[in-house]
Amino acid sequence: MKMKTKQLTLCAVLTAMALALSYVENFFPLSLAIPVPGIKLGLANIVTLFALYALGAGPAMMILIARCFLGAVFAGNMNALIFSVLGGVTAMLVMILLSQIRKLSVYGVSIGGAAAHNCGQVAAAVLTLGNTAPLYYLPILLGVSLFTGALTGLITACLFRALAHTHLMRGE
Repeated sequence: MKMKTKQLTLCAVLTAMALALSYVENFFPLSLAIPVPGIKLGLANIVTLFALYALGAGPAMMILIARCFLGAVFAGNMNALIFSVLGGVTAMLVMILLSQIRKLSVYGVSIGGAAAHNCGQVAAAVLTLGNTAPLYYLPILLGVSLFTGALTGLITACLFRALAHTHLMRGE
């Protein structure tokens, strides 16, 4: 995939934004509102969803992989990389497929991506632990993904509305 300098720069900026959102979300004590361990809002997915619609599947996947790898490096936790990559790539593949359905809004694509992300992370846990015990946690995670996916979909829809008259949304 050959990219122009402007598109590569935009991908780099979006990757940095996703990393920043991922870091900032650690300051939200979500466990006080939803007493489920390991739950995150997934704010970095706003950038991923935006990139999917504004730049296409290839650049969005590149941004996702870069964010997962750099996030693990910066956090000093390479063990978490398998969870991040498996969850992120699963979510991205589902969102790419769902975004092709014209009648499905960005909300539906986001909720589908959030659910797929949780499935990917549970798959990573099953692989890592070597047993199926994490599968019992999946229904709870899927229930929470309705909320988190809808929230990131709402924020992304607001972002699209705010950028509707800019060159980013016209494909220039």
